[in-house]
Amino acid sequence: MNYWFECKVCYNKLDDSGKNKKMSDIYLVDALSFTEAEKRVNEEVSLFSSAYENGLFTIEGIKHVKIGEIFGEDIECEKWFKCKVNFITVDEVSAKEKKISSVMLVHADDMQEAFKNLKEGLKDSISDSDIVSMTETAIADIFHYSAPA
Repeated sequence: MNYWFECKVCYNKLDDSGKNKKMSDIYLVDALSFTEAEKRVNEEVSLFSSAYENGLFTIEGIKHVKIGEIFGEDIECEKWFKCKVNFITVDEVSAKEKKISSVMLVHADDMQEAFKNLKEGLKDSISDSDIVSMTETAIADIFHYSAPA
């Protein structure tokens, strides 16, 4: 099971007119704690921080988010979509339908492609499902945990 943290990173960047502009990006980090998420996002972002003015950035916020599954990471796209999916199961004792909600991330270029990628990812699910909502996120990248070599 993954524990996901959204980390907001702020930095200054020169715009086209040469003025200093404050920018921010959101990164999703697979970590066990807020401390580990902060450490990992610092390590990952520092690899490309030379694109920022003076190579400086700050972590403005970290929050824990629940993500059930991620689809389409192998696809070259710019956008991430947050999708709420209800899985429908039947209680064996009472024979009543029960809905279990899950939030999933889908990598795609647009909403139609995200819908297609999500449907493809859910096709092998043993439960029936309903896609309740889809919204584009501000997530710039995802950093998975990798064991030290």
